[in-house]
Amino acid sequence: MDNNHDNSRLSAIEAILERSAIEAERRNAEFERSKAEFDRQMMLSKAEADKRAAEADKRAAEADKRAAEADKTMDDLKASIEKTGQQIKQIGQQMGGMANSNGDMAQEFFYNTLSHRKTLFGQVYDVITLDTKRKIKSAGVEVQYDITLDNGTSFCIVEVKYKANTDDVKKMYTKMVNKFRVVFPEYAHKKLYLAMASMSFNSHVKKACIENGIAMIKPLGETIKVYDEHLKAF
Repeated sequence: MDNNHDNSRLSAIEAILERSAIEAERRNAEFERSKAEFDRQMMLSKAEADKRAAEADKRAAEADKRAAEADKTMDDLKASIEKTGQQIKQIGQQMGGMANSNGDMAQEFFYNTLSHRKTLFGQVYDVITLDTKRKIKSAGVEVQYDITLDNGTSFCIVEVKYKANTDDVKKMYTKMVNKFRVVFPEYAHKKLYLAMASMSFNSHVKKACIENGIAMIKPLGETIKVYDEHLKAF
Protein backbone atom coordinates (compact mmCIF):
# COMPACT_ATOMS: atom_id res chain seq x y z
CA MET A 1 0.00 0.00 0.00
CA ASP A 2 2.78 2.37 0.96
CA ASN A 3 4.75 1.42 -2.14
CA ASN A 4 1.85 2.26 -4.38
CA HIS A 5 1.48 5.62 -2.73
CA ASP A 6 5.17 6.41 -3.18
CA ASN A 7 5.03 5.37 -6.81
CA SER A 8 2.09 7.68 -7.39
CA ARG A 9 3.90 10.61 -5.82
CA LEU A 10 7.00 9.85 -7.88
CA SER A 11 4.97 9.71 -11.08
CA ALA A 12 3.35 13.00 -10.21
CA ILE A 13 6.73 14.63 -9.62
CA GLU A 14 8.08 13.22 -12.85
CA ALA A 15 5.03 14.56 -14.71
CA ILE A 16 5.57 17.98 -13.16
CA LEU A 17 9.25 17.95 -14.11
CA GLU A 18 8.41 16.89 -17.65
CA ARG A 19 5.86 19.67 -18.01
CA SER A 20 8.40 22.13 -16.61
CA ALA A 21 10.99 20.92 -19.08
CA ILE A 22 8.52 21.25 -21.96
CA GLU A 23 7.56 24.76 -20.80
CA ALA A 24 11.21 25.67 -20.46
CA GLU A 25 11.88 24.43 -23.98
CA ARG A 26 8.88 26.39 -25.26
CA ARG A 27 10.03 29.53 -23.51
CA ASN A 28 13.55 29.00 -24.76
CA ALA A 29 12.24 28.56 -28.32
CA GLU A 30 10.14 31.70 -27.90
CA PHE A 31 13.19 33.54 -26.62
CA GLU A 32 15.24 32.35 -29.55
CA ARG A 33 12.52 33.49 -31.96
CA SER A 34 12.32 36.87 -30.22
CA LYS A 35 16.07 37.16 -30.25
CA ALA A 36 16.18 36.24 -33.92
CA GLU A 37 13.47 38.84 -34.70
CA PHE A 38 15.34 41.42 -32.66
CA ASP A 39 18.59 40.62 -34.47
CA ARG A 40 16.74 40.81 -37.79
CA GLN A 41 15.25 44.19 -36.88
CA MET A 42 18.64 45.39 -35.72
CA MET A 43 20.17 44.23 -38.98
CA LEU A 44 17.46 46.01 -40.94
CA SER A 45 17.89 49.14 -38.85
CA LYS A 46 21.66 49.00 -39.32
CA ALA A 47 21.25 48.43 -43.04
CA GLU A 48 18.82 51.36 -43.25
CA ALA A 49 21.16 53.50 -41.17
CA ASP A 50 24.10 52.51 -43.38
CA LYS A 51 22.03 53.29 -46.48
CA ARG A 52 21.05 56.70 -45.13
CA ALA A 53 24.62 57.38 -44.09
CA ALA A 54 25.81 56.40 -47.57
CA GLU A 55 23.18 58.67 -49.15
CA ALA A 56 24.23 61.50 -46.82
CA ASP A 57 27.87 60.94 -47.78
CA LYS A 58 26.86 60.95 -51.44
CA ARG A 59 24.92 64.20 -51.02
CA ALA A 60 27.85 65.73 -49.16
CA ALA A 61 30.22 64.63 -51.92
CA GLU A 62 27.92 66.09 -54.55
CA ALA A 63 27.67 69.33 -52.55
CA ASP A 64 31.47 69.47 -52.32
CA LYS A 65 31.69 68.83 -56.07
CA ARG A 66 29.19 71.61 -56.81
CA ALA A 67 31.05 73.94 -54.46
CA ALA A 68 34.33 73.11 -56.19
CA GLU A 69 32.71 73.68 -59.59
CA ALA A 70 31.26 76.98 -58.34
CA ASP A 71 34.69 78.03 -57.06
CA LYS A 72 36.24 77.11 -60.40
CA THR A 73 33.53 79.01 -62.23
CA MET A 74 34.14 82.07 -60.05
CA ASP A 75 37.90 81.76 -60.57
CA ASP A 76 37.38 81.43 -64.33
CA LEU A 77 35.01 84.41 -64.30
CA LYS A 78 37.46 86.47 -62.27
CA ALA A 79 40.28 85.55 -64.63
CA SER A 80 38.08 86.40 -67.62
CA ILE A 81 37.14 89.76 -66.11
CA GLU A 82 40.78 90.55 -65.36
CA LYS A 83 41.78 89.53 -68.89
CA THR A 84 38.98 91.65 -70.37
CA GLY A 85 40.05 94.56 -68.18
CA GLN A 86 43.61 94.25 -69.43
CA GLN A 87 42.39 94.08 -73.02
CA ILE A 88 40.20 97.17 -72.51
CA LYS A 89 43.15 98.97 -70.93
CA GLN A 90 45.38 98.03 -73.86
CA ILE A 91 42.73 99.14 -76.34
CA GLY A 92 42.37 102.41 -74.42
CA GLN A 93 46.12 102.94 -74.55
CA GLN A 94 46.14 102.15 -78.26
CA MET A 95 43.20 104.46 -78.88
CA GLY A 96 44.86 107.15 -76.81
CA GLY A 97 48.05 106.70 -78.79
CA MET A 98 46.10 106.89 -82.04
CA ALA A 99 44.29 110.02 -80.85
CA ASN A 100 47.59 111.66 -79.91
CA SER A 101 49.08 110.60 -83.23
CA ASN A 102 46.09 111.98 -85.17
CA GLY A 103 46.24 115.21 -83.16
CA ASP A 104 49.96 115.61 -83.89
CA MET A 105 49.35 114.93 -87.58
CA ALA A 106 46.56 117.54 -87.73
CA GLN A 107 48.65 120.12 -85.87
CA GLU A 108 51.61 119.60 -88.21
CA PHE A 109 49.36 119.89 -91.28
CA PHE A 110 47.72 123.16 -90.21
CA TYR A 111 50.99 124.67 -88.98
CA ASN A 112 52.83 123.88 -92.21
CA THR A 113 49.95 125.19 -94.31
CA LEU A 114 49.62 128.45 -92.36
CA SER A 115 53.40 128.94 -92.35
CA HIS A 116 53.42 128.58 -96.12
CA ARG A 117 50.49 130.90 -96.90
CA LYS A 118 51.19 133.45 -94.10
CA THR A 119 47.76 135.04 -94.56
CA LEU A 120 44.63 134.63 -92.50
CA PHE A 121 41.43 136.71 -92.37
CA GLY A 122 42.86 138.91 -95.14
CA GLN A 123 45.89 139.80 -93.02
CA VAL A 124 49.54 138.88 -93.37
CA TYR A 125 51.22 137.31 -90.35
CA ASP A 126 55.01 137.26 -90.30
CA VAL A 127 55.41 135.41 -87.00
CA ILE A 128 53.79 131.94 -86.83
CA THR A 129 54.63 129.83 -83.78
CA LEU A 130 53.90 126.23 -82.83
CA ASP A 131 53.06 125.26 -79.22
CA THR A 132 53.30 128.66 -77.54
CA LYS A 133 53.54 128.29 -73.76
CA ARG A 134 53.52 130.84 -70.99
CA LYS A 135 53.10 130.68 -67.22
CA ILE A 136 52.46 133.50 -64.75
CA LYS A 137 53.24 132.11 -61.29
CA SER A 138 51.99 135.15 -59.41
CA ALA A 139 48.58 134.83 -61.07
CA GLY A 140 48.56 131.05 -61.01
CA VAL A 141 47.87 130.97 -64.73
CA GLU A 142 49.47 128.71 -67.33
CA VAL A 143 48.49 128.36 -70.99
CA GLN A 144 49.59 126.49 -74.08
CA TYR A 145 48.37 127.46 -77.56
CA ASP A 146 48.68 125.06 -80.50
CA ILE A 147 49.43 127.70 -83.15
CA THR A 148 49.76 131.47 -82.78
CA LEU A 149 50.06 134.15 -85.48
CA ASP A 150 51.33 137.69 -84.83
CA ASN A 151 51.71 140.65 -87.18
CA GLY A 152 52.26 143.46 -84.72
CA THR A 153 48.68 144.77 -84.73
CA SER A 154 46.66 141.59 -84.26
CA PHE A 155 47.22 138.23 -82.63
CA CYS A 156 45.48 135.01 -83.62
CA ILE A 157 45.26 131.79 -81.62
CA VAL A 158 44.47 128.58 -83.50
CA GLU A 159 43.29 125.57 -81.53
CA VAL A 160 43.88 122.32 -83.44
CA LYS A 161 41.71 119.22 -83.08
CA TYR A 162 41.58 116.11 -85.20
CA LYS A 163 37.80 116.04 -84.74
CA ALA A 164 36.44 119.01 -82.84
CA ASN A 165 33.39 118.90 -80.56
CA THR A 166 31.32 121.58 -78.82
CA ASP A 167 33.20 121.17 -75.52
CA ASP A 168 36.42 122.04 -77.36
CA VAL A 169 34.82 125.30 -78.48
CA LYS A 170 33.66 126.18 -74.95
CA LYS A 171 37.04 125.36 -73.42
CA MET A 172 38.80 127.30 -76.13
CA TYR A 173 36.78 130.43 -75.48
CA THR A 174 37.48 130.21 -71.72
CA LYS A 175 41.17 129.42 -72.10
CA MET A 176 41.92 131.89 -74.86
CA VAL A 177 39.83 134.94 -74.05
CA ASN A 178 39.87 134.95 -70.24
CA LYS A 179 43.55 134.13 -69.81
CA PHE A 180 45.19 135.75 -72.85
CA ARG A 181 45.41 139.30 -71.47
CA VAL A 182 46.77 137.93 -68.19
CA VAL A 183 49.64 135.91 -69.67
CA PHE A 184 50.33 138.34 -72.54
CA PRO A 185 49.93 141.82 -71.04
CA GLU A 186 52.26 143.21 -73.74
CA TYR A 187 49.56 142.36 -76.30
CA ALA A 188 46.83 144.30 -74.52
CA HIS A 189 46.62 146.81 -77.36
CA LYS A 190 46.34 144.15 -80.08
CA LYS A 191 43.18 142.64 -81.51
CA LEU A 192 42.74 139.00 -80.58
CA TYR A 193 41.21 136.52 -83.02
CA LEU A 194 40.33 132.88 -82.37
CA ALA A 195 40.17 130.01 -84.84
CA MET A 196 39.35 126.32 -84.53
CA ALA A 197 41.25 124.11 -86.95
CA SER A 198 39.86 120.61 -87.36
CA MET A 199 39.85 117.82 -89.92
CA SER A 200 36.05 117.89 -89.76
CA PHE A 201 33.20 119.94 -88.24
CA ASN A 202 29.73 118.70 -87.40
CA SER A 203 26.71 121.00 -87.37
CA HIS A 204 26.83 121.52 -83.58
CA VAL A 205 30.47 122.58 -83.62
CA LYS A 206 29.84 124.94 -86.54
CA LYS A 207 26.96 126.53 -84.64
CA ALA A 208 29.07 126.95 -81.49
CA CYS A 209 31.91 128.56 -83.46
CA ILE A 210 29.54 130.96 -85.21
CA GLU A 211 27.83 131.95 -81.95
CA ASN A 212 31.18 132.64 -80.27
CA GLY A 213 32.78 134.50 -83.20
CA ILE A 214 35.43 131.82 -83.72
CA ALA A 215 36.73 131.15 -87.24
CA MET A 216 36.79 127.62 -88.64
CA ILE A 217 39.69 126.16 -90.61
CA LYS A 218 39.43 122.79 -92.34
CA PRO A 219 41.48 120.90 -94.96
CA LEU A 220 40.73 121.41 -98.63
CA GLY A 221 42.93 119.07 -100.63
CA GLU A 222 46.51 120.03 -99.85
CA THR A 223 45.57 123.46 -98.56
CA ILE A 224 42.91 124.84 -96.19
CA LYS A 225 39.49 126.49 -96.31
CA VAL A 226 38.78 129.30 -93.84
CA TYR A 227 35.26 130.24 -92.68
CA ASP A 228 35.49 133.68 -91.06
CA GLU A 229 32.31 135.55 -92.03
CA HIS A 230 31.21 135.54 -88.38
CA LEU A 231 34.70 136.28 -86.96
CA LYS A 232 34.95 138.89 -84.23
CA ALA A 233 37.87 140.53 -82.44
CA PHE A 234 38.22 140.06 -78.69
